[in-house]
Amino acid sequence: MSATVNPTVSRRRLGSELRRLREVSGMTAQQVAERLLISQPKISLLENGRRLVKPRDVRDLCVLYGVQDQRLIDHLMQLATEAGHQGWWNSYGDIPYGAYIGLEAEAAAIRLYEPLMVPGLLQTPAYARAVIAGTIPHVTPEQAAARLQVRLRRQDRLGAPRNPLRLWAVLDESALRRVVGSREVMRKQLAHLTHLGAQPHITLQVLPHDVGAHPGVSGQFSLLEFADATDASVVYLERFTSDLYLEKRSDVRLYGDMYAHLQAQALRPDSTRRFINEAMKAYAGPG
Repeated sequence: MSATVNPTVSRRRLGSELRRLREVSGMTAQQVAERLLISQPKISLLENGRRLVKPRDVRDLCVLYGVQDQRLIDHLMQLATEAGHQGWWNSYGDIPYGAYIGLEAEAAAIRLYEPLMVPGLLQTPAYARAVIAGTIPHVTPEQAAARLQVRLRRQDRLGAPRNPLRLWAVLDESALRRVVGSREVMRKQLAHLTHLGAQPHITLQVLPHDVGAHPGVSGQFSLLEFADATDASVVYLERFTSDLYLEKRSDVRLYGDMYAHLQAQALRPDSTRRFINEAMKAYAGPG
């Protein structure tokens, strides 16, 4: 668990507890909205951890739900206060995927599938710089520098001396073949992958082109799992203008099954290492 306050996680835990208390009270989200003179979608956003909950709102909801336990009320008020704090990523300006960074920072394990690029957690600085420059139209040098710093700081989880992030990544062969930056950038990036793949808490698998159709053809996704039993697993789908977070058990189970199929179809880790070393030969020499 993180040593510092994580506002994303605090907001998510608070929302989950408020949903539980509402359900125990027997009230629907619509009934709560009508009593508090707010919209029903706002209640849903609060309970899903997608909207900041002020301590005053927590107090009003506790009264409405008939909560008598003062220790519980104090705990919820503390979560509301923590949820209003700034995450470390906020100091870098407008980072659009801040909610994901907050979840990633608290995750104990992540399983991800990437069809086109090397995942951000595994990128070298040169590769990351080329990805940012090539995928974000009209990005300013200042914005690009901030995003690069955030991306590299996220990677600290992989090298943490205690409880490093457990990462399992399945990469489509395309991620190894697409030349990002230059041939030299790619050669060093693939060498970096082989080094990371040798770490005991990181597992890499490559999905070769000749596998054909597979469950990942619809695009990238990540499954985040947490050490705290109160934090439900999350499926994260990255999109250009907005991201999607799935928390329903049926959705998480579906993507878990999809990932199991990808793991079964991909090369084993030892074969993946040989595959990457062979792919690296294509980037030998100048270019």
